[in-house]
Amino acid sequence: MYIYKELQNGIRVYAENVEYAESVSLGVCVANGSRHEKADENGMSHFIEHMVFKGTKTRTAKDIALMMDSVGGHLNAFTTREYTCFYSKTLCEHTKVAMDLLSDMVFAPKLSEEDTELERRVVLEEIAMYDDSPEDVVYDVFSEAVWGKSPMGRPVLGTPKTLENITPDSMRKYMREHYTSKSIIISAVGKIYDSFFDELEEYFGTREINDNKVMCEKAVYKPKSVCANRDFEQIQLVVGFNSIDTYDERVYSLLVFNNIFGSGMSSRLFQNIREKYGLVYSIGAGHSAYLDTGTFDILAATTPENLERVAELIEYEIKHIKSNPISDDEIERAKVQLKGNYILSGESMSTRMQAMGRSALLDKPLRDREYVLNAISDVNRESITEIINTVLDERTMSVVAAGPINSIEGLFCGLK
Repeated sequence: MYIYKELQNGIRVYAENVEYAESVSLGVCVANGSRHEKADENGMSHFIEHMVFKGTKTRTAKDIALMMDSVGGHLNAFTTREYTCFYSKTLCEHTKVAMDLLSDMVFAPKLSEEDTELERRVVLEEIAMYDDSPEDVVYDVFSEAVWGKSPMGRPVLGTPKTLENITPDSMRKYMREHYTSKSIIISAVGKIYDSFFDELEEYFGTREINDNKVMCEKAVYKPKSVCANRDFEQIQLVVGFNSIDTYDERVYSLLVFNNIFGSGMSSRLFQNIREKYGLVYSIGAGHSAYLDTGTFDILAATTPENLERVAELIEYEIKHIKSNPISDDEIERAKVQLKGNYILSGESMSTRMQAMGRSALLDKPLRDREYVLNAISDVNRESITEIINTVLDERTMSVVAAGPINSIEGLFCGLK
C-alpha cells in the first residue's frame, strides 16, 4: 500500500511499507535529465550527479563514504535522459543516516573549483570508456539519428566540448532552476517506521527551494538510416522503430510480444539467429519509453562477412511475426515468464523504490502488484497483433550500424 505525504516546502513523498523488510531503500528523484538541458549545458545533469559526491559545505567526499560504510549501507546515483536519482539502502535503524547524507549532498554540495576540474577529467575518462564500448556508441548514433539536434538526441554524458562550459557557478544556477519542489520526489520502500515522515520533514522539508517547474522540449522521432565507421572488430546493428510512450497501457501487450520475439534466450531472434545459425553472439530487442515518445529496437553484433545474412534473418523474423498468428502456447508461456520476472524483481526494495519514484516523477498512476499481474493476464492475441503493427511499422524504421562499415545500402530492402 502506498503512502503519500507532502513536506512543508512542497517536496512530495511516496512510500511503501513492507512489514517483513529489515531495510529501507530511499531515493531522491529529480525530474531533470539530459533532455532538460540547453545545447551548451549538455552533460550538466550527469556532471552534477558526480559532483554531489565530492563533498558538501560540512563534509568531505571521504566523510560521505565513511559515514555510509560505517553503517553497512549503500549510496549511489544515476542520470538518464529524463531524471536523476540519488539513492541509498540501509538497515531500518540507519535510515536517518541516509536522510542526513542525501539531503546534505543534494541541497548543499560544495561544488568547488578544484573538485570541478578534477571531476571534469573523471567524466572525460567516462566518455572515453563509452567510446570504447561498441554497444554504447551505436545507441548514441541511433539517438542522434532519430531525434536529431533536439535534447533527446544528445548524449547523457555530454561531450568534451560541452563539459568545458561547466563551472561551479553554472552548476549552482542550474540546480536552483531545476532542483525545485515541483521536480523532486522522495521515494522509499521498506520498513517505514513511526517517526519516518517526521525525520524526512527535518532533513528535507526545511530546505528552502524554488517551486518552479522546468519543462522539456517535445521529442519528435524521425526515421533515418546512418552508418558510423569505427575501429571495432564487429558491426553493431540497430533496427529501430517509433514506439509507445511511458503512459501507454499497451505496454503489457508489448512486453508479452517482445518476450516471444526478442527478449531472452528463448526468443525467436536468439533461437533462430544465434542458436540455429551461429551468426551472432548477442542479439535481442527492447523497448525504451519516454514522456512523449518511445523506441523499439533490435540490436545485433556480427562480423562484416555475416552482416548481410543477419539482416536477412532479422527481416524474415519481422515479416513472419507480423503475418503469422502467435500460438496460444507461446502467449501463455510468455505471460508466465513475465509474471515470474515481475514477482522476483519485486523482492528487491531498491527496484521497487526506483520504479515508484520514476512513476511518481512522470505523473504515472502507481500500479500495485495485483494490477500488473492482472494486466499481463489480460493480454491476448488481438492486443498483441495490434501492438506488433504499431511498433514494427516499416514507415518508422531506422537502420543504424557502427563498426568497420561504410554503407548500409541494400539492407532491409524488403521492409521498405
